[in-house]
Amino acid sequence: MNATFPSTPTTSSATQAGYQWHDMPKALLHEHLDGGLRPQTLLDLCRARNIAVPADNAADLAAWMLANADSGSLERYLQGFGLTVQAMATEAGCEQVAFEAAEDARHDGCVLAEFRMAPLLLEPYGMAPEAVIEAILEGLHRSALDSGLIICAMRTDSPQASVRAARLAARYRDQGVVGFDLAGAEFGFPPRLHNEAYRLARDAGLGLTCHAGEADVGSRVLEAASMGATRIGHGVNIMRADDPDVSAAWVDMARELGLHFEVCSTSNVHTGAAPSLAEHPIRRMLQAGLSVSCSTDNRLMSGVSVAEELHRLYTHLDLPAHEAAQMMRHAAEASFLPAEARARALAAMQKWDASHPA
Repeated sequence: MNATFPSTPTTSSATQAGYQWHDMPKALLHEHLDGGLRPQTLLDLCRARNIAVPADNAADLAAWMLANADSGSLERYLQGFGLTVQAMATEAGCEQVAFEAAEDARHDGCVLAEFRMAPLLLEPYGMAPEAVIEAILEGLHRSALDSGLIICAMRTDSPQASVRAARLAARYRDQGVVGFDLAGAEFGFPPRLHNEAYRLARDAGLGLTCHAGEADVGSRVLEAASMGATRIGHGVNIMRADDPDVSAAWVDMARELGLHFEVCSTSNVHTGAAPSLAEHPIRRMLQAGLSVSCSTDNRLMSGVSVAEELHRLYTHLDLPAHEAAQMMRHAAEASFLPAEARARALAAMQKWDASHPA
């Protein structure tokens, strides 16, 4: 999806805060490849495979995807992936989607990015998961952006399927796969059901993240951590226990564990994890001393770039530039990429920080 950048606000203070979101070096940790296709690419891939689409041009298709996603339901949000997964289910399609995702992130000002995909999702369309992973890695390697791939298991699948995904991730660990994740509809599918997959991934030396505390209670964050996850996808419900003291205890434990939260604010509103951007807890999480970053989740579904995410947080939550830069540093420090890539990203951020004092 071609990045959309905010226009420069008119007031002097807003001008200073508005123009820099694209220029600020950013790290993207949470982006699903099957949720980030460029609209024109999705249309072209569907036409090439004779897949029916709900619109006859890229702009209308993007609008349809956004309308479907902006439903207030994670389950409804996920329905759009039925189309994208089917469309990209060729080696050429996977490679193109991965390359374009990396290039779009690079042009959005990202200096480091991690993308994720559940390769087993493409099996019903005739692709071996090994072919999916290899094509994606080829696409990512074509881009100049420092990037890596996180392999997802789907929590609604059997534990045996998640073990397969973990073994695939371990097999490609030295070829660009950097982590393992558990994704999909969260409520009713706790992380512990997939403990064996996490053990295998942990033993293989992979970085571990887990979608938790998005559509289920905040304690799922700590459950995921008990399985070895050092990063949490979303995790916003850690701030929302019925008893404030319980929530405070969860936050204290997460802070002591050094957990990093990959928060995707626009997506959280679309799925109902947050009622609005103005009520989103991301700044409160940061101010509570948690390690937090801001990602897009799905550029196509939620119609957003990283720069636009930061601009929206500035607009709705008065997010200052120094807090945005802090979140980007948190992301680079928590990245599963090799140390050299993290160091390059942090150096670019420090250089920017030096020329943009708080």
